[in-house]
Amino acid sequence: MLEVAFFDTKTYDRRSFESVPPKDGIKWNFHEFRLQADTAKLAQGAKAVCVFVNDKLDQPCLKILAELGVRMIALRCAGFNNVDLQAAKDLKMNVVRVPAYSPHAVAEHTVGLLLTLNRKIHRAYNRVREHNFALNGLVGFDIAGKNVGIIGTGRIGKITAQIFRGFEANVVACDPFPDSAWAEAKGVKYVSFDELLTTSDILSLHAPLTPETKHLLCENTFRKMKRGVFIINTSRGKLIHTKSLIDSLKSGHVGGVALDVYEEEEGIFFEDRSEDVALDDVLARLLTFPNVLITSHQAFLTEEALHEISRVTTENLQKFDRNEPFLSGTVLT
Repeated sequence: MLEVAFFDTKTYDRRSFESVPPKDGIKWNFHEFRLQADTAKLAQGAKAVCVFVNDKLDQPCLKILAELGVRMIALRCAGFNNVDLQAAKDLKMNVVRVPAYSPHAVAEHTVGLLLTLNRKIHRAYNRVREHNFALNGLVGFDIAGKNVGIIGTGRIGKITAQIFRGFEANVVACDPFPDSAWAEAKGVKYVSFDELLTTSDILSLHAPLTPETKHLLCENTFRKMKRGVFIINTSRGKLIHTKSLIDSLKSGHVGGVALDVYEEEEGIFFEDRSEDVALDDVLARLLTFPNVLITSHQAFLTEEALHEISRVTTENLQKFDRNEPFLSGTVLT
């Protein structure tokens, strides 16, 4: 029986993982708190840990885990910037992830955010519940004919681009590794980053967080954008320098923003903070803008995605227990 310490557990996580066979092959120890150096000792007795985006697996945390006998880290997400991979490699720890649990889930949420923000559906919903049926202030724009810029054409970026093509938008994209055959087949045009910034009416982020992409959108890049541009980010919060974004919103240069991720979301997103005094002044400022829409990192949250996360993670844990090769595309060390 493989014992796994499962951190940052939510109700939907437990339900999903407990429904994936084999129920008798893995012993799940579910913990609601996050994994970091000061909670790592709670993995005592486990050979593997299962973690999410806000768990902090830095060198001190990994060292404690290794001393406890943990040899496997299973990320139930695609991103891995919260793990010190070099330290894990030095400690001879296996690290795996779920690289593509449901690109459709994130892409569909991306477009849903834009539609809600643009057509002010969230504001209309609240008005009607108060018996206010006036239409003042609810004017949006057609997506058809607009220029949509996709930054990053991995699986999610490609699906998002294809959905926007279905709206009859003009879609351009930039990526360090362009897929020209896909672009030609789908009516998408690859352009330079600068051209994308200067021509897009709608800009959607689908890039990973790396040292090169951190604060990809900042004061300098905001200046290059068309006045009134709409920005959607369902990728990584640190792709955007939030204070520069606020300045661009205040000046009216950015026309609207929809975010499913936030630069300093750790300790805030995924939690109920409704009874707390606001802990983050920058986030509180963002929430005051009528043309800003924020969801709490929920783009991935569909039944299909949760099932795929559970399936891939469980299969890799089984393979670890049997000393077999991990699933293709999931290995990080």
